[in-house]
Amino acid sequence: MKRRDKINYYLDIAETVLKRGTCLRRNYGAIIVKNDEIISTGYTGAPRGRKNCIDLAYCMRDKLNIPRGQMYEKCRSVHAEMNACLSAARRDMIGSTLYLVGRDAKTKELIANANSCAMCKRIIINSGIESVIIRDAEDDYRITHVQEWISNDDSLTEKMGY
Repeated sequence: MKRRDKINYYLDIAETVLKRGTCLRRNYGAIIVKNDEIISTGYTGAPRGRKNCIDLAYCMRDKLNIPRGQMYEKCRSVHAEMNACLSAARRDMIGSTLYLVGRDAKTKELIANANSCAMCKRIIINSGIESVIIRDAEDDYRITHVQEWISNDDSLTEKMGY
């Protein structure tokens, strides 16, 4: 039996976390790991106390035909990365890694070219997270060093859709 590599092990855990997501479009799971310890998890869902899209049985962004990566202010959900960052102290996140997995809520397929939105990138930058690892396929992933987001400031470009 071949032992699972550590990155895919953590991505598998993030994928389990996404199953708690309540979005009718896309669900993400995120975990923050530092020194081989999980310090926080997060999934896509409405703020505490508010009804989730699965409870309302509709998605406002779907109703308005809003494309992926646009007008997140119309979304009820707090993103997985944000929820993971909100659940951890900054002192614990400095130098950590965030693992992220997304699946389409209807097809259950992995999200092609998944990436953090502009707001999540800002939160990740300020939290002190060092790198973000995103699953592309069952055993494939991309590693982004957060310093790249700082150096290549996409908030200065016209198009910011993901």
